[in-house]
Amino acid sequence: MAVVVVTGAGSGVGRAAARTLLEAGFQVALAGRREDALTETADGFPDTAFVVPTDVSREDSVVALFDAVVARWGRVDVLFNNAGTNVRATPVEEFSLSAWEKVVGVNLTGAFLCAREAFRVMKTHGGGRIINNGSISASVPRPHAVAYNATKHAMTGLTKSLSLEGRPHNIACGQIDIGNAATAMTERMGQGVLQANLETAAEPTFDVRHVADAVLYQARLPLNANVQFMTVMATTMPYIGRG
Repeated sequence: MAVVVVTGAGSGVGRAAARTLLEAGFQVALAGRREDALTETADGFPDTAFVVPTDVSREDSVVALFDAVVARWGRVDVLFNNAGTNVRATPVEEFSLSAWEKVVGVNLTGAFLCAREAFRVMKTHGGGRIINNGSISASVPRPHAVAYNATKHAMTGLTKSLSLEGRPHNIACGQIDIGNAATAMTERMGQGVLQANLETAAEPTFDVRHVADAVLYQARLPLNANVQFMTVMATTMPYIGRG
């Protein structure tokens, strides 16, 4: 039975993906900051879900996560690098260093730390797969979101670097860019969000289960096949031609 680590598994995309993987028969380590939320995600899967409270922005916490998974199941086959955060929309000239460091710490440093530890385990067990959550903002930025945009663009560079360094070790790495999946984080889309022309407009969303299905598809691929980049989005969201 393949072992998957899902970060940010307590809500949203992470919870949907984790439960879809569990339903498909994977053993899934659920990582996130809130143990109660992770326990809710694990409900109904007492033998195949493993709750591991984790702060991905802290090196010791990430190392402990992978140590715990290896101690329990002996390996890591797939990492879904999903944990992410954002702050309220703020013009760049007003963006504080603390806000920048908060977003970078989770979105970029956290993804790097998890990928590094996954590499260390996968290299000793014949390979594995890393799936990074890049976001639509990895390609087209939103205004007043400088830290989020920068980290998601950087995620694309991380994905390419991991793909390159993973080749000799049978480690595949791909990225899924998600646009407006319906979660608590995107509830504001219906009320209106800032557009490239600095006007506010409502945006459509789509069922998060389609993202979970995309993660499951990638997790099931043999290691000699890879989805390098995939975009899953609401069909009519302002993406093509944004700005």
